[in-house]
Amino acid sequence: QVQLVESGGGLVQAGGPLRLSCAASGSIFRIKAMGWFRQAPGKGREFVASIRLSSDGTHYADSVKGRFTISRDNSKNTVYLQMNSLKPEDMAVYYCAATSTSQTFSLLALPSRYDVWGQGTQVTVSS
Repeated sequence: QVQLVESGGGLVQAGGPLRLSCAASGSIFRIKAMGWFRQAPGKGREFVASIRLSSDGTHYADSVKGRFTISRDNSKNTVYLQMNSLKPEDMAVYYCAATSTSQTFSLLALPSRYDVWGQGTQVTVSS
């Protein structure tokens, strides 16, 4: 069993940075990849970024490419989402997720491909 806990959300001005963290615990050896998703009010869950733990390969949604960076710290069992140049349209609840199966980056963009989810952390961007 894997547990995920996100942190780092908050209020930030447009153009500013924010870093989200996702701490994993439990059977972390099972995790093959992790992803960040977001959900704005009245919208579906949207893919943001993913990382394969075997290769550190990463993949991003076009809307965040060049502004967001996903990374991990093995010593802390934590995955990060560094968000720069934030825009009002980035405002959402951000969720991290983990999967125990090896998948292509195309599949890792789908919420249904993940086994475990965190509780979410709110990101508010003021214009």
